Amino acid sequence: MGTLAAGESVGLTGQDPGLTGVMVAMGWTVEQASGPQAEPVPLAIVCGDDGRALTPEHLVFFNQLTTASPGVAFALPDSGGNGAGDASDAEQVDVDFSQVPPDVARIAFVTYIDPEVRGAGSFAQVSGLHLRVVRPDGSELVRFDASPADPEEAQAVLCGELYRYEDGWAFRALGRTYENGLAGVGAEFGLDV
Repeated sequence: MGTLAAGESVGLTGQDPGLTGVMVAMGWTVEQASGPQAEPVPLAIVCGDDGRALTPEHLVFFNQLTTASPGVAFALPDSGGNGAGDASDAEQVDVDFSQVPPDVARIAFVTYIDPEVRGAGSFAQVSGLHLRVVRPDGSELVRFDASPADPEEAQAVLCGELYRYEDGWAFRALGRTYENGLAGVGAEFGLDV
């Protein structure tokens, strides 16, 4: 399916009716600099029809590997040689479409700069921010370069989303930035972060 630009969408299960799930991988490179290094953190938010998180437990990140609903789970980048991982992937989220409950309308994928590790920061030191949607067999369905246009101002990036489309699932590339980091993400998705 190729590479998408911000705002573009592609049907996943419509083009591949046998597709039962995907791995969503996010990656980046942190440029070395003197002083504190930026620490990007991926986050998946499981949302209802209103576009907001179903509950605070409907998040997937390094400290909460699964959600309150089945079907979405944080995974470690593949190093076992089955081809699902890419050397540039930093983190991965597995989505089993058959297990995702019907009240889930979309799953948003965010990368933010962790303010608790080294203080407030931006994407100024981060290059190559990307999101890949991959079949269970490891073949890439779609890729999106989510690097912000103004990295010095961006503290979080809504990279893209999986969403229900007709009787299946689709992916939309977004690349929306937040200058107020997790606070902005929390306000949009109804979370107290």
